[in-house]
Amino acid sequence: MDNKRYSVIGHPIGHTMSPFIHQRLFEINEIGAEYSKLDIAPEKLDTEFGTLRRLNGFNVTIPHKQAIIPLLDELDGSAELCGAVNTVSVGEKVIGYNTDKYGFTAALSRAGIDLLGNVLICGIGGASRAVAFAAAEKGCKITFGIRKGSEDKARTLCAEIDARFGDVETEIVSYDEIGGEYDLAVNATPVGMYPNTEKSVLSEEQICRCKAVYDLIYNPEETEFLRLAKKNGIKCDGGMSMLVLQAAKAHEIWYGAKFNDAQIDRIIEDASNELKVIFKGGDEQ
Repeated sequence: MDNKRYSVIGHPIGHTMSPFIHQRLFEINEIGAEYSKLDIAPEKLDTEFGTLRRLNGFNVTIPHKQAIIPLLDELDGSAELCGAVNTVSVGEKVIGYNTDKYGFTAALSRAGIDLLGNVLICGIGGASRAVAFAAAEKGCKITFGIRKGSEDKARTLCAEIDARFGDVETEIVSYDEIGGEYDLAVNATPVGMYPNTEKSVLSEEQICRCKAVYDLIYNPEETEFLRLAKKNGIKCDGGMSMLVLQAAKAHEIWYGAKFNDAQIDRIIEDASNELKVIFKGGDEQ
């Protein structure tokens, strides 16, 4: 029997941890499958869709998470809620899912971080949507920390949250105006990502007013945002856990896989070690 074929699509695809993580997940379940990466430019998504239909499933990253939607036969509730697709199953129908929200909430649970009360979400890009809807489902008060010029985009997302969860309170503030205390602060921006690892989206003073923090960035494993949290004894975790958990959810969608905590912990550790090899000494090889 031919191996099943899966892929991740994006542009530019560059270095991605997806092939490493997904191959490890296939190995755990003794599934014969190959997982590749496909660089598809936005203007070629329509013409390349026939190739994608010949796969058993695929993952979707920037800039295709919303552009892929009109090409699909159906959306799962998770994708409808988040307005974005990161996982696609291919069968009689091509169905889009979003596993980011699951990955985020599962990562918080794994780290012993509660999703409740006042939640500060830094950023208003695609990554913040899954975080925001996860917080809204829990009835949290959501504050979006944004940079100047992002007000319209933030207001649009707040309106979406209000339309779906009428009793959820939202607020928009610029980064320099962030004050008060928060039960959880989430970095959903690229600030602090390799190679600009010396930066933090929040100041140490602002971080100290948070009970817990989570950084969606996974490269580096410990961002400046997380370093400052650890320095001050604040509960925190980084994005590698979410990356692995949302990938594991894709395998559940594709062929009904289940993974225990020990297996997930091992893949998170292996992926973190692989990342250090790839970026040995801070330079991509």
